[in-house]
Amino acid sequence: MPFITVGTENSAPIDLYYEDHGSGKPVVLIHGFPFNGATWEKVTTQLLNAGYRTITYDRRGYGNSAQPTFGYDYNTFAADLDVLMTELNLSDVTLVGHSMGTGEVIRYLGNYGSQRVSRAVVLSPLQPMLAKANDNPEGVDRSLFKGFQDAIIKDRFAYLTSFCDAFFNPDQNMGKRVSEEAYRAHWQIGAMASAKGTHDSVDAWQEDFRPDLPKIDIPVLIVQGDQDRVLPYPVTGQRLGPMMPTGKLVTLKGAPHGIPWTHAEDVNKAILDFMKQPVKARA
Repeated sequence: MPFITVGTENSAPIDLYYEDHGSGKPVVLIHGFPFNGATWEKVTTQLLNAGYRTITYDRRGYGNSAQPTFGYDYNTFAADLDVLMTELNLSDVTLVGHSMGTGEVIRYLGNYGSQRVSRAVVLSPLQPMLAKANDNPEGVDRSLFKGFQDAIIKDRFAYLTSFCDAFFNPDQNMGKRVSEEAYRAHWQIGAMASAKGTHDSVDAWQEDFRPDLPKIDIPVLIVQGDQDRVLPYPVTGQRLGPMMPTGKLVTLKGAPHGIPWTHAEDVNKAILDFMKQPVKARA
């Protein structure tokens, strides 16, 4: 199994598990909460068939990666991504993030620039800022995040069931766009995550990405369902589109949060069409 070391905790290395397949222009895919790179399978298959090199990795605390007790913030997550990009010597990359993974995409571009990246895709985004503040009255009340963390501490596995319900909208999609087996598989993947990482990641969701947005100088595709019950569309994608001069918003009518699974055909078409478009040369 391939790993890249991004730090240490006491005597143990903090290793990120990654998978690197295919050839051609590289696509780095960053998973959502509280899952891992395995949840990209409906997307990576199509990217490989289209001739792209696909690289997925498990964020620290998730999947097969190390589970340290610290570093669950987006500056650290972006630094981890930078190590991966540097160690694999990647260039002309398309960065693709889903849900929590959109934070790495936007913060990486804000902190490290686009020297290695030609375009980006954010699916079901966190941005511009999820938490309510005096200068962000459209956001979600911070007491909701405290409730999530209390529920994780009380019974993380019960919380995971409620999260998967919000992820898939099973009242609308079960037996149609998601099977009971796929629902259970996602639950099992989420159960593998670090308990502390699951808890602490909720703090990261509340970070402000607005200062990162003006630094982004590459094309960005935004795709979100208007029935997203995890990251409400009016608070996130609908606001984000007009705030990004380089962004293009695609709205999937009736789609839930978990679009890489439930609406994989629509997501894959949007990504592949976007990647075929020429990128203007930068000064």
